[in-house]
Amino acid sequence: MTSTFPDISISTERLVLRPLDEEDVPALAAMMNDEQVAAWTHVPQPFTEAEAGAWIGEYARAERTAGRGLDLAVTEFLTQRLVGVIRLAKTNWHVRSTELSYIVAPWARGEGYASEAALATAQWLFGDQKFERVELRTAADNTASQQVAQKIGCISEGVLRNACMARVRTDDGWTDVRTDFIVWSLLPEDLEGAAGQLTDNDGFTTFTDWN
Repeated sequence: MTSTFPDISISTERLVLRPLDEEDVPALAAMMNDEQVAAWTHVPQPFTEAEAGAWIGEYARAERTAGRGLDLAVTEFLTQRLVGVIRLAKTNWHVRSTELSYIVAPWARGEGYASEAALATAQWLFGDQKFERVELRTAADNTASQQVAQKIGCISEGVLRNACMARVRTDDGWTDVRTDFIVWSLLPEDLEGAAGQLTDNDGFTTFTDWN
């Protein structure tokens, strides 16, 4: 029997993580058209509202139903505005592990939202879902994403050479460039002290390398 993630809502001091819904389509499309998001992800450019709707209504639903992962909208608690997305993928229910990635809207960067949302998701995975490992992969040049991994307590495990395709903008549009992946892991015992570090430090600009 295939294991699946439940439809859930996770709350933090400033954020609510919940399933994506149709009302998120315009904000999701705008977020995905940001140049920094385009550089570190494989989403089509330009990213249309039709594609955002298909992601929410078809892809995200299929990923959860098949047990492969979970896509969550990250929203501000006070305004309910969409500030980002948390994605779980490549889930192995026997090993109890999954890969986590994150995207933050350009207007919301510098507030520490990525680390707050990622930490809350990891705590839920280790607590309620009894997972034993969360993995992150960051492009070698994506220092902001690496800061998020470090801030929530991840341990760097090594480098996958030439394993990542990033993008750069040229006069002719976007061009793929090959770079390395840095592999990070987070285990339940690594979370000790992570929550305190988040409150003790200022926020920083962050965006995902989502591949």
